[in-house]
Amino acid sequence: MKLVLEVNTWYNIIDGDIMNEVFEKQRKNSIQKTQKDYIDSLIAELHLSTNTYYSYQQELMEYQKFLTNQKKEDVSQITKTDIMLFLDHLKHRNLSSQTIAHYLTTVKNYHKFLLQNGYTTCDIAESIGRPKLTKKLPNTLTVEEVNRLLDIELITPFDYRNKCMLELLYGTGLRISELISLTINDIDTINCTIRCVGKGDKERIVPINDYVIESLNQYLKQRPILLKNKHTQELFLNSRGGRISREGFFKVLKKLLLQKGLNPNVSPHTLRHSFATHLLEYGADLRIIQEMLGHSDIATTRIYTHITNQKIKQDYDQYHPRKEKE
Repeated sequence: MKLVLEVNTWYNIIDGDIMNEVFEKQRKNSIQKTQKDYIDSLIAELHLSTNTYYSYQQELMEYQKFLTNQKKEDVSQITKTDIMLFLDHLKHRNLSSQTIAHYLTTVKNYHKFLLQNGYTTCDIAESIGRPKLTKKLPNTLTVEEVNRLLDIELITPFDYRNKCMLELLYGTGLRISELISLTINDIDTINCTIRCVGKGDKERIVPINDYVIESLNQYLKQRPILLKNKHTQELFLNSRGGRISREGFFKVLKKLLLQKGLNPNVSPHTLRHSFATHLLEYGADLRIIQEMLGHSDIATTRIYTHITNQKIKQDYDQYHPRKEKE
């Protein structure tokens, strides 16, 4: 009898160890855990910016939420059909083809990571084709509209700050994330340049014109008032003496657009598009514009040639004396 009890106890121990191994494997291969591992690997290998990290995280969280609703908890349970259903789910939300393509890229890279790191034995997303993208030209302001926007009455320190930020956006083509990340040390008014860090932590030097330099010098005289006896190297400050946020500047821009009677849907990125388009219209070389915008691929910059070609055609149709038969 004692022997039987010992044998049973031994089997229970073995069964317990096996079950623990199964549970541990399931935990390691859970969708939530593997997504965290994937994001961690991206941060370590690609040095993602905060905004890019947030974008990947949000898209993967939506993918996980969808899979949870499909009763999928482990990566081995995900099928190609699940991914196709997820894409249909995004389409029913009326998202643009560009946004859906970005989601799919995130999902495909995640499943490639699962295969490469032994979480799965095959890449179920490999054969899924990307949606056909509809080409949409970026919105821009005319030179006259930009001048109206930049014509700000300078009374308070915030007026000087807002004017300086807008002059920099239009005068350099910076992204809003690059603009609000600037520090005092990034500005070189003697050599007429600024240093900014763009996507992938890539640093670039961008020239600044006389309008920007004048606006910077005026703002820097007002900046100590916004500091409120604090010590920070951040260039553009909010009402509490800290760095102004993206949301804070969006509110400022929206208010100015309404005051000037301009399109309230204009964003900081519209000024970046306007910067590139106007440079091209006035004869700047596409490669120079690529460098200033921080584009890694010239194909990204070529979108602005479509805008200028469209403008040329409009001007031709409007002004040529024989534009149409009488």
